[in-house]
Amino acid sequence: MKIMQLLPALNSGGVERGTVDLARFLVADGHQSIVVSSGGSMVNQLNAEGSVHIELPIHKKSIFSLLQVRPLREVITREKPDIVHVRSRVPAWLTYLAWRNLDPTERPRLVSTAHGLYSINPYSAIMAKTEQVIAISECVNNYLLENYASDLKRPPKVVYRGVDTDEFNPGVQPPESWYQKVHMEFPQLAGKRWLLLPGRLTRWKGQEDFINLIQQLVQSHSDIHGIILGGAEQNKQHYADELVQKIHSLGLGKHVTLTGHRNDIRHWYSASSLVYNLSRRPEPFGRTVIESAAIGTPIIGYNIGGPAESLNACFPQGLVDINDSEALFTRTQELLNDPEQKPQLSADFTLGRQAEHTIEIYKNLLTERTGASPSD
Repeated sequence: MKIMQLLPALNSGGVERGTVDLARFLVADGHQSIVVSSGGSMVNQLNAEGSVHIELPIHKKSIFSLLQVRPLREVITREKPDIVHVRSRVPAWLTYLAWRNLDPTERPRLVSTAHGLYSINPYSAIMAKTEQVIAISECVNNYLLENYASDLKRPPKVVYRGVDTDEFNPGVQPPESWYQKVHMEFPQLAGKRWLLLPGRLTRWKGQEDFINLIQQLVQSHSDIHGIILGGAEQNKQHYADELVQKIHSLGLGKHVTLTGHRNDIRHWYSASSLVYNLSRRPEPFGRTVIESAAIGTPIIGYNIGGPAESLNACFPQGLVDINDSEALFTRTQELLNDPEQKPQLSADFTLGRQAEHTIEIYKNLLTERTGASPSD
């Protein structure tokens, strides 16, 4: 098969990483892989792993982006992919407009992945208008069925995002040099049991709930230290300042640390006693949950959205009801007192299974047209 994936750009992010991961698996499985985007820092990796990158400015939410419909149609006509797979709304619109005027008997099958709980409007509806929609969780699947049923050509297929078990696994152990570097930067962490809340700094990610939890815990656990790992977006720095102020107003300056953004998150997972996902809004998926589970560190999270699905599959004893601060405190104490409880990563949340399932969907779409066996 020849697969063409389209997305706005190839810089850091979950959609970008998922695109590159799938491209690598496609090449390893003997397929041809093409990615169309406006470029970015991950292009070199993509090319090195055997895919072809085609640069087109398909990233801007602007009326002028419609000028890319004809060049995109020319690319599709020239490359003749079997599958065109769109992963974001602007590229999806441009691709749909380019694709719909091609000969229906010869054009590629059109697939989209819904990565989020998109706003409900005609602009977002494009993600449901393809021949097959992939949802990254049951949460997203239900959202599509509730809000975009009239746009769907058929029911979505759920393909969970997967964790790279070569990078995240129980054998991951931070080297002594890593601990030395961390302790030099954050000396207050030495000799403590770490509780970790990863995620960008934004009001609904649960950082304030986490700080309140640490305030309760340190009354009886002097060795506990809360770590908030994640950076603030440019327009959210004021919230980071609010968190620092809250920490100091509660007298927790020696018990809670904000590390900012980190590129070594797997070592933080491994070095922590517990990991938290306390998002107060339903999120489409819980990447921090499955990454922690793959490492083997217990996770506690609210029973809402995609993270709850991941927790239910990998570590159901970590689920607590949102707004139940007492349950959050009690569950934390239980797991701190019983460190033998470990999560088990479900096979459905591995990168390999994600790629296999996606390739199955591609083959089944092509089988519908040709009547051939899916194994052909």
